[in-house]
Amino acid sequence: MAAPSGRSGRCLWAALVPAALLCLAARAAEEPSTVGFDVRPGGEVHSFSQSLGDYTCTFTYSAQGGTNEQWQMNVGISEDNLLFSCSVWRPQGKSYLFFTQFKAEVKGAKIEHAMAYSQAAVGGQSDIPLKQEEFEITETTVSHREGKFRFELSKLMIVAKTPRDEL
Repeated sequence: MAAPSGRSGRCLWAALVPAALLCLAARAAEEPSTVGFDVRPGGEVHSFSQSLGDYTCTFTYSAQGGTNEQWQMNVGISEDNLLFSCSVWRPQGKSYLFFTQFKAEVKGAKIEHAMAYSQAAVGGQSDIPLKQEEFEITETTVSHREGKFRFELSKLMIVAKTPRDEL
């Protein structure tokens, strides 16, 4: 499912996703985990993964310019085990690196909602979402769209539905 389109859809989306992720973090069956990692420039493809229970989130990217930046990844599972969340962001808000590609992939769950941002909220500033044409969402990935992505990335948020065992 893609993010809502249009200006009002973006406002709704911007309010809905952070609220859902906060609920997930607050009600986690397993403790959510936030881990810091370096995003390294140089044009090489790098990956960072984090698992929680049966679910894994992997962030793969290539970036140019500047020096290493400290980023964070948070994964969580809802209390009812129906949702898995993965967030990847730069705590300082805006990355100064030029991303030539990015992909966030979840294993063990299917993406329900996802959003990518050129700037993460910090110090009274708001998240600034990428334009819908800059990225694409599949059942298990959020990635840049070749030829449309404008090289700016500071945050990714994913909420994925876990498989249910019906009685």
